[in-house]
Amino acid sequence: MNQYQLVKPKILDYNNRNKFEYAGASGGYIDNLGYPFCRGRIFETLEKDNNQYDDITEVFWASGACLFIRSAHFNEVNGFDNDFFAHQEEIDLCWRLKNKGYKIMVNPNSIVYHVGGGTLDSSSPFKTYLNFRNNLFMLFKNLPAIELVKTVLIRLILDGVAGLKFVTKRKGLRHVLAILRAHVVFYLTIPHLIIKRQKINQSFVLSGKYKWSILYKYYFKDQKKYSEL
Repeated sequence: MNQYQLVKPKILDYNNRNKFEYAGASGGYIDNLGYPFCRGRIFETLEKDNNQYDDITEVFWASGACLFIRSAHFNEVNGFDNDFFAHQEEIDLCWRLKNKGYKIMVNPNSIVYHVGGGTLDSSSPFKTYLNFRNNLFMLFKNLPAIELVKTVLIRLILDGVAGLKFVTKRKGLRHVLAILRAHVVFYLTIPHLIIKRQKINQSFVLSGKYKWSILYKYYFKDQKKYSEL
């Protein structure tokens, strides 16, 4: 079953309308380690919208800021996972749909202007906690078993590196503790996640999943734009 089941618009910054907005830009992807990025936004780099990503295409995920899905398909995969709250629940939803063979599309002919940061400020340690915890939840639920073990082990190291990076910043210790808390809660939640995982048919081949590391491309190859990947 390979159908067009969920679609999102192009999302631009409400306060700077010629730039892409962080939450979704012109379609979302994930790399081989589960890091999300977008056409128009990689990590903290936001591109100017010059209509360079205006083609209608299949992507990996659609932003929860604005997406369109039939209620029947939303309910078929049990909607958003209530364990997530506020971050990456839409990526998890899209991943479960893709594991069923459905398509996630972006149609940039429709444009939404998003204010951003309405739930949690970017400097909030709770936001850091949710991002790290929810990403681990999502990977555990949706990755095939062999790929899951490898990915989680690598992420242990990379999340540690992210913690060290926070140490150099003002109030960074609070974010380090947030990352540690995210990992502790993830490990304690594994029995619960196993039950959820058993209800999902994990797939190795999914359109929109980037086969390389976006971290490597961004920090070592200096490829800051989607068009440079």
